[in-house]
Amino acid sequence: MLEWLHEIYTEPLFWQFAVGGTVVSMVSFLLFAVPFTTFASKQPAWAEPYRIQARAVNRRAIVKPAFGRFALNSSVMALVTLVSWPLLRLSNVHAGPLPAWWVIVLQVGFFILLDDFLFYWLHRGLHESRWLYKKVHSVHHRITTPWAITGHYVHPVEYILTGMVMLAGPILLGSHVITLYIWIVLRQWEAAEGHAGYDFPWSPTRLIPFSDGATHHDFHHAKVIGNYAGFFPWWDTAFGTLSKGYAEHLSARRHARSAA
Repeated sequence: MLEWLHEIYTEPLFWQFAVGGTVVSMVSFLLFAVPFTTFASKQPAWAEPYRIQARAVNRRAIVKPAFGRFALNSSVMALVTLVSWPLLRLSNVHAGPLPAWWVIVLQVGFFILLDDFLFYWLHRGLHESRWLYKKVHSVHHRITTPWAITGHYVHPVEYILTGMVMLAGPILLGSHVITLYIWIVLRQWEAAEGHAGYDFPWSPTRLIPFSDGATHHDFHHAKVIGNYAGFFPWWDTAFGTLSKGYAEHLSARRHARSAA
């Protein structure tokens, strides 16, 4: 038994998949969240037309606790990944020959769609279950006017569940670890930008067709109910869970921009 454990925890894929994926996740989130958070704390006048909420933010009440949550959740996820490795290694995620670029693009596109669908139902469930909302998801909703660093301001249980949703696509398709890294970076960008407090028309997120950018999730923080999806408004539209007043808010923002 000890020999088997030593063998699986020293194999290259453990370092590439489990350890590498964890490091890429942590580093990429900080690389996105720290500059966004610093920017939001400065509130430059030129960016005011792009700020989503007008509420004032107490910097001390947000930044330090959010970094604490990031450290806690990253540590818990690292431990869960370590313990789960005997199961994770049975997936078809691999470090073999790198697939063609178009295969990577198609797979990442599939990950986005699958993640958005699964995250919608997870997020909605965390709201519609009174017990789960009170014990788990209410932690995230202590933040009403988000800054990027609060993208990981969640209960550890929610963080693990969100991580499982994120891994569903790569495990299902048996993706290359490089494809996994690209997806993790994109998902961490979405977590940071979705809480950044600003919706810039030149954001890379706008390159994803039909995305409402940061506005969709930011409005969820303001209203609490509705807007449960992450990337797109599709599922909220299809299942009637768009936040009350969101369509009018989005229309008003677009009109203001076109008039500017």
